Formats: sequence, structure tokens, C-alpha cells
Amino acid sequence: MNEPTTDSWVEGATGSPFDVDNLPYGVFSLPGEEPRVGVRIGDHVLDLSPVAASEMLDVHQAFQQPTLNALMAEGRAVRQSLRSWLTGLLTDETERDLVEPHLVPLADVELHLPVAVGDYVDFYASLEHATNVGRIFRPDAEALLPNWRHLPVGYHGRGGTVVASGTEIVRPCGQRKAPGDDAPTYGPSTRLDIEAELGFVVGTGTALGDRVGVDDFADHVFGVVGLNDWSARDIQAWEYVPLGPFLGKSFGTSVSHWVTPLEALDAAWTDLPGQDPEPLPYLAPDRARGLDIDVEVVLNGEVVSRPPYASMYWSPAQMLAHLTVNGASVRPGDLFASGTISGAEREQRGSFLELSWGGQEPFGDGRTFLEDGDEVVLRYTAPGTRGGRIALGEVSGRIAPART
Repeated sequence: MNEPTTDSWVEGATGSPFDVDNLPYGVFSLPGEEPRVGVRIGDHVLDLSPVAASEMLDVHQAFQQPTLNALMAEGRAVRQSLRSWLTGLLTDETERDLVEPHLVPLADVELHLPVAVGDYVDFYASLEHATNVGRIFRPDAEALLPNWRHLPVGYHGRGGTVVASGTEIVRPCGQRKAPGDDAPTYGPSTRLDIEAELGFVVGTGTALGDRVGVDDFADHVFGVVGLNDWSARDIQAWEYVPLGPFLGKSFGTSVSHWVTPLEALDAAWTDLPGQDPEPLPYLAPDRARGLDIDVEVVLNGEVVSRPPYASMYWSPAQMLAHLTVNGASVRPGDLFASGTISGAEREQRGSFLELSWGGQEPFGDGRTFLEDGDEVVLRYTAPGTRGGRIALGEVSGRIAPART
């Protein structure tokens, strides 16, 4: 779907990362008012409910809700129709009198978690990340386990600890056991880490027993969010055999305030780097595609890594196909994530575990893992349909001391 070339009449929007070829959805509130759905254009939020009500749109009540779930459940056709409607409102000068009174400066609003998350699944889709972690955690064994190249490996996370960008992250406590220790100890994690990821938000659900094919991805996924899956590596290393991540991951996952609709990424789809051996037919390797999205990892104001999403081994559609191949249902608001995005070069690694090679090779100003007070910001950009670049919602979080 190609976007029109008409410029927006909204001051500062044209040519910005939040031009009319972006139009991400979020949930905002003004002082003393209830949260509701808005869309970002430039440095403003358009309050959608009154505009939709004035034009008697059937979905106007979905804009009055405190989450995007009801809107997302309307499905792909409604999502695309609304996008055309919004583009017209924001580019047609004759619509200005109707729309302009409902534009609110971004600086005046409070942003909220955009989605009521039900189930959360985190994948492990980067070959480089999986290989690096295998070498660090299992230096005397094969880096990749035998199943890794045959299916998108994932684990079921904790939807209740998915939080909005800007939420403070309390350093978790748990059991740790260093290789040289005789027994585990309990206390705050000393190897607290980030994972720079991309999240995919389900809009249209499925019935129990149904499956989502690779070709049906866009019928079920509403859009994408930036995502940081905070990780306590010392807790994770002790607990993850034999059933995988648990307390080392479940204490917090941060997502962006803005959900970028799939249509905004029309120009970002790209070929996968290649899959060998060829996956089974239900993963449709001949039709699975990746995304050309650039990521920046910023620690205390300094860019320390630039992971490329285009390097990911497993595609978003293959992840959803595998998630549902056993008949597991998905619901509006369900979230699945890519796993850490890492490239082939050191400066493209999306976790501090990799950047410091397990704490043995400090990076930046001599850092290894997160310290109390550290702030991490993840930024994302992608090719836009108007020829420039759009920005996905950024994700930030500051580390607070453990509550012992």
C-alpha cells in the first residue's frame, strides 16, 4: 500500500519521523481526564474520539477506551480504513477546522501502557545472539542446540509485568550460583542486563485449535512496539536448565508507548539472510520475510550498540505460525517478541552479556552489567513509504536499587 505524497498541514509533521506515513497509536490522558486512544502526528497527539464521533464512525467508542485492545480487535480491514481516513484528515486543508481543535501538544499529555497484555511469548530469533549466548553459557559444548535451526525457539513470559516505557525497573533478587561456588546464594542480581527486541501486538485473535499460517500474519498482527526484555543473567544461568527462563526474566519487560501499525512498515520488509537447513513447510521459508529496522542502544546518553533487525534468522510471520501450530489460541493484546537483536559485529550486539562477553570484556567507559541509577533507551527507525525514515516508539527504563 503506497501512502499519498500530500504533505500534512500539521506544523512540524512533514519530513519528521512522525509524518503521515507513520501514525502510531497510543493511549494518553490530560490532567483530570480518563485515558483514551490517540494517534501521533509530529509532536502532537490527535484525540480521536471526538473527531470520529463528529463523523459518526462506527468505531468511535473504541477510541474512548483506556487500551487499544477494542480497536485492534476490529481487524485488518478496519485498521486500513482508519489509516486512509486519518491520512485524509491530516493532509486535506479543508479538514483542518474539524481536526485542529483536537490536536494536543505531546508535551502536555501523559502516556500510558497502550495495550492490556494477555499472553506474552519471547522468541530467540537471532542466530548471532543465540550463538554468542551459547558460547558464553556453554563454552565446552555446541553453541546452538540441535533444534535451533529447525524452529523458532521461545518461552512463555509473564504478561502482568509488561510495563510502559519510562517505568522504573527494580533490581530483582533471587538465587545465584557462580561456577566456583559450592552452593547457591540469595540476593540482588549482580549481572542485570538488557535485551533490545522488537515486539508484535496481536489484534485479531483465533479460536482454540486454529493455526495462523505465514501468509495470514497481517490478518492477526496489528502492529509493532519497541521492547526491552530486562534480564538477570546470574539468576538465569542458575535456573534455566532444564525448563528455560523463569525469574531471571519475569520481573519486567518494557514496551514503547506507541504501537506502529503494520501498514507504516510497508517499505521496511526485506529478504531474510537465509535459512539452512530449509524449515518445514508450515514455516513457509519461501514466503517469510524480515524487517529492515535499525536499533540504537543508549546507556546514560551514550550510544553503545546499533543492532540491525534485518539480520534476524526467523521472521515475525514464522514466529506466529510456530506459536499457533499446535492450536494455541491468541487474543487481542497478546504480545510476542523477537528475542535479542544482534548482528555479526561487536558494536551490533543487543545485550550487555554479549557486549562484555559475559563480563570479561568491558565496553564503553568500562562497563559490563547495569548499575543502580543507569538509564537505558532503545530507539528504532525504519524506511518510510514516503522515502524518508519513520521512528518507532522508543523504550526507556531506569534501574532502581533492589528491595531487600
